[in-house]
Amino acid sequence: MEISLKQMRYAVAVARTGHFGRAAQDCAVTQPALSQQILALEAQCGMPLFDRLKTGAQLTPFGGEFVRRARQIVDLADALSTFSHGHASQPGRPIRFGLIPTVAPYLLPEIFPALTAALPDLDFTVSENRTDALLAGLVDGTLDVALIGTEAPQHTPRLVSRPLFDDPFVLATCLDETTIEPVSLANLAPERILLLDEGHCFRDQTIAACRLNGDPSSRTFAATSLSTIVEFVANGQGVTLLPRIALRKEATDPRIAIHALGSPGAGRVLSLVWREATPFGKTFERMAEVIQATQAR
Repeated sequence: MEISLKQMRYAVAVARTGHFGRAAQDCAVTQPALSQQILALEAQCGMPLFDRLKTGAQLTPFGGEFVRRARQIVDLADALSTFSHGHASQPGRPIRFGLIPTVAPYLLPEIFPALTAALPDLDFTVSENRTDALLAGLVDGTLDVALIGTEAPQHTPRLVSRPLFDDPFVLATCLDETTIEPVSLANLAPERILLLDEGHCFRDQTIAACRLNGDPSSRTFAATSLSTIVEFVANGQGVTLLPRIALRKEATDPRIAIHALGSPGAGRVLSLVWREATPFGKTFERMAEVIQATQAR
């Protein structure tokens, strides 16, 4: 039995994410289906590709070399697919659209209906992941386009980045706290600033904006979502920065107060990113226009 391209894609995804569940999500399949294919692949190879750990999956020495070779084949297959589509402006399959967790729950309710209305001939599969995983997915071909909270880094020249709009930050505090506006970030007590856990670009942006010194990873509190942080803020256990797009969802608690930041303030630029070599660049440009239009209303 020959090794299939699908099996190689799954192995590359597990290697990239370090986790069977996240790899399955990125590949838009169930975890049992992906795991079954990886097991079949390992049986064909006669060697394990991954060590199964409680925290995820780690490549074996054999697996590392296998994935290195498989990634080359997957890239060639993607290049062939791109060539075969020629100058087609739309794919014949669903567009694989990834968003970061500090954007997805706040923008999807607005932009998804707008995208399906403006591009009725397209289907989408939507996934949520952190910036580094989304960029890796674009590079290895498991994603087509991603919405992130920064521009694509300069060391990935294969990607095109289209800025969408500015997303300024505000300060969220407990309603009972006395706060002078506009708030100076320099005057905030560093130990009271609540952060997302490591790997979120919004965490890094907050650390930079508040000029937090020392090792932020040594903090005893790190949340997996902004909703969790806001609940702590509402209970008077700290303060946090929130992006403007999150306010309609995260600032509805009457125990929360929202404050403007003093100059120069802080914020991020949301961008749509895709592979430079894609034949669907015009479609993604249209997606960017539609998303921008939803925020201009």
